[in-house]
Amino acid sequence: MKKRKIKPWPVILTLIICCFIVLLFCLVDIYRSLKSGNISQVKVLETIENYDYKLDENDSAYVKSLFKDLKKVLEEEQVDEQSYASLMSQIFVADFYSLKQAINKNDVGGTQFVYEPYQNDFIASAKSTIYAYVENNIYGTRNQALPLVSNVEVTDIQSTEYESDMVSDQKAYLVDLYVTYEETLDYPNHVSLTLVHNDDKLQIVKMQ
Repeated sequence: MKKRKIKPWPVILTLIICCFIVLLFCLVDIYRSLKSGNISQVKVLETIENYDYKLDENDSAYVKSLFKDLKKVLEEEQVDEQSYASLMSQIFVADFYSLKQAINKNDVGGTQFVYEPYQNDFIASAKSTIYAYVENNIYGTRNQALPLVSNVEVTDIQSTEYESDMVSDQKAYLVDLYVTYEETLDYPNHVSLTLVHNDDKLQIVKMQ
């Protein structure tokens, strides 16, 4: 009996198509996971319990140093609120204006310290202004001059009243800061923040 010869090309083509379909499904799944936030792009190095603050691996060395100081203050049995307000403001400014550490224009720094109902508007505003021209650096090949904050000094802090349609706080804080960069690139040196209470947390409602 004569053996039937099997042609290899149909089998190879079928395998290629099957592999392509499996790969396509994997890519779609990864995309959905990234979109929903199930896959973390950046490793979290440290957190502060009860405040939901986190420190990421790509935060600057200066931000990491300030974060450790903030953690010590917030872990005290009696929290020094003025120190809390000062350090949080310094971290926010250092993180927000250190565009050099951002992965891309969507990686807006300091958002965890912004008043929660304002966060989406804050991110949208940042992405359309100061972060608009930040090039993608997901592969670490970006060659763009971007600011990196080297120091933030609190020049004044005082208690104030704050009133808006969204929030009212009779014991808010007004914090003035002076920002120093590793390289002068025409970014703000003077920043003023208004902080309000949201339960046990202080959050930023205004930046000038």
